[in-house]
Amino acid sequence: MSPGGDIELACDYEGEPNGLAFHRDGHGVIADHYHGLMRLDPISGEVTRLLVRNTNERFRGTNDLTYASNGDLYFTDQGTSDLIDRSGRVFCLRANGTLDLIFDQLPSPNGLVLNAEENILFVGLTRDNAVWRMRLKENARADQVGRLIRLSGGTGPDGMAADASGNIFVCHVGLGTIWVFSPIGVPLYRIDSCNGLATTNCAFGGSENRTLYITESSSGCVLTAELPTPGREFFSHM
Repeated sequence: MSPGGDIELACDYEGEPNGLAFHRDGHGVIADHYHGLMRLDPISGEVTRLLVRNTNERFRGTNDLTYASNGDLYFTDQGTSDLIDRSGRVFCLRANGTLDLIFDQLPSPNGLVLNAEENILFVGLTRDNAVWRMRLKENARADQVGRLIRLSGGTGPDGMAADASGNIFVCHVGLGTIWVFSPIGVPLYRIDSCNGLATTNCAFGGSENRTLYITESSSGCVLTAELPTPGREFFSHM
């Protein structure tokens, strides 16, 4: 989608795509609810399997993903988990190809974003209507896990992003809002949708990286908001 709103089909394949992130070398990785992680060639539009199993079992339904600056790829395996079925998980596909389980027994892990120092992972738990904070340890499971932010109303947090100051942007699906919190969870302001309540994902781009692009899935629209602070630099642009 161009800044002017012109749309071109990038790829078409049999699957259930959710999240999307780009590697520094230009290829995209799709978190596909049915297949797992898929590799996208943005030039040819070809989509191939990247990672469909955790050892001897298929993923339960991958949802969203984010790169660390060293090329490690964190992703959520949401499936159909909720407060009763706490089967959601967070994985990390290391830059060297090793797959690590970061945390399990989660109620509907969805969007995720790292803090500026990349030693904390923030994860939106949709069915818990909260954002959890997980301390990362090298090649090990996360610890000191707890709730950083408790939301109210709507369905719960979906996609997440961060700006250059470390502020956290949380798409609150069902409420039509993107909440903006400081790195320690202080509410700063909110961005309200001008069209629909299903604000599902957001990402920075545009001039000086100050435009927040927001997907609103009930209407199939992409919304924009101009912000005072630029977004954090993506791994793909480092």
